[in-house]
Amino acid sequence: MHNNFHCTNFTTHIFRQMMKTPGRTKVADLLSLGQEGAEVTVKGWVRTKRGNKNVAFVAINDGSTISNIQLVFDLQKFSEQQLRDISTGACLRACGTLVASQGSGQRVEIQATDVEVYGTADSATYPLQKKGHTLEFLREIAHLRPRTNTFGAVLRLRHAMAYAIHKYFNDKGFFYLHTPIITASDAEGAGAMFRVTTLDAKNPPLGENGEVCFADDFFGRETSLTVSGQLEGELGAMALGEVYTFGPTFRAENSNTPRHLAEFWMIEPEMAFYEIEDNMNLAEDFIKGLVQYALDHCMDDLTFLNDMYDRELIARLQGVCSTEFVRLSYGEGVKILEQSGQKFEFPVRWGVDLQSEHERYLVETHFKRPVILTDYPKDIKAFYMKQNDDGKTVRAMDVLFPKIGEIIGGSQREESLEKLGARIDELKMDVRTLWWYLDTRRFGTAPHSGFGLGFERLMMFVTGMGNIRDVIPFPRTPKNVEF
Repeated sequence: MHNNFHCTNFTTHIFRQMMKTPGRTKVADLLSLGQEGAEVTVKGWVRTKRGNKNVAFVAINDGSTISNIQLVFDLQKFSEQQLRDISTGACLRACGTLVASQGSGQRVEIQATDVEVYGTADSATYPLQKKGHTLEFLREIAHLRPRTNTFGAVLRLRHAMAYAIHKYFNDKGFFYLHTPIITASDAEGAGAMFRVTTLDAKNPPLGENGEVCFADDFFGRETSLTVSGQLEGELGAMALGEVYTFGPTFRAENSNTPRHLAEFWMIEPEMAFYEIEDNMNLAEDFIKGLVQYALDHCMDDLTFLNDMYDRELIARLQGVCSTEFVRLSYGEGVKILEQSGQKFEFPVRWGVDLQSEHERYLVETHFKRPVILTDYPKDIKAFYMKQNDDGKTVRAMDVLFPKIGEIIGGSQREESLEKLGARIDELKMDVRTLWWYLDTRRFGTAPHSGFGLGFERLMMFVTGMGNIRDVIPFPRTPKNVEF
């Protein structure tokens, strides 16, 4: 009895504290903690309006939850003029009494006593007036699509995953390092970078060789938007021990696939004194922790996405958390693919970079669980990866997931100044832009490792969405920068 009494009074206290929030109580709080008989104020956007000559039912949503709350208007107490501007898409404030819901689907509803329309929405032109819009259509109105159930769920999950990332690393003693967005180095050696300049685009200064002269540019040299915070992250790790970055990155690849964006977010931990095995252990624990956080805290949104888009979503998420990842070398993976009898669009052999179809075969068909591939050929990996004794492979690791393929890429970093310098020379990279990076090997070098997780790839897996453009609020792709 005492425990029940304490729990009831605690709930009452929490609800009273919510009522002190200036101006309104959130729909999520009303549906979960709201007490019948309470006088409440709610604000939000109209999802539906229906009724008869005696009563009107208006469902509103304020973005705090996938669920709407129903307002009940007794038409004897409200004039037609008061309710005329309430239509789908309109924004309003309503006051009333929280009562037990007469219908199914929710515990409480609001018996309205007062209403104010903040903003109307013309039924003839509001593009979300009807249900059943395609995801392709919604991408054309990215400024309004967050109001739909689908994108409300995706954006709440995106917030939850961002919070879970910071919480995970904070709880493990990592330090959050802010790495630069503007850089003079190409961390990946890929070359597909967006130039940052203040020079006159129509009449840039030219040098004696006819090439653009950057001496008069803002930074006095050629600069670009970063493709990765890894190299700077390594600098932090060699002083603070364990750090992570979480920020926007950019690739100027003219790619229009469902898996690529020009602007996306990356999480990149870097750890001093980690060998490749430690790196794999952290990556597996990290991603399981994120998925479990979504299952523990976002089940309403996951259930909606599971029911509407991917009937296996929740089961797949639960499966990742309860399964040990398979670990095998790139060479072993290639042998499995070669002996599979499967006809791939891209032929597979030792030395080629694996495609998504190869990665997904290993995960979804052969092993039926996530896979970590290691020891890739050095010729298909970045210059900074630690070379194995065989002279052919590096201590790389890629984490492969169902429906996604590669979701994490990482490696043990090469700590030897001599080997790293030789690799830079071999690839004909400009060592003048990397002198500071080499200094970490020159002064107090140490074994260290790290990896990168593409945030939008994670969001595709967690939400079950099939196109990366649907897990970021405003996608940046070739010829698309409208919103």
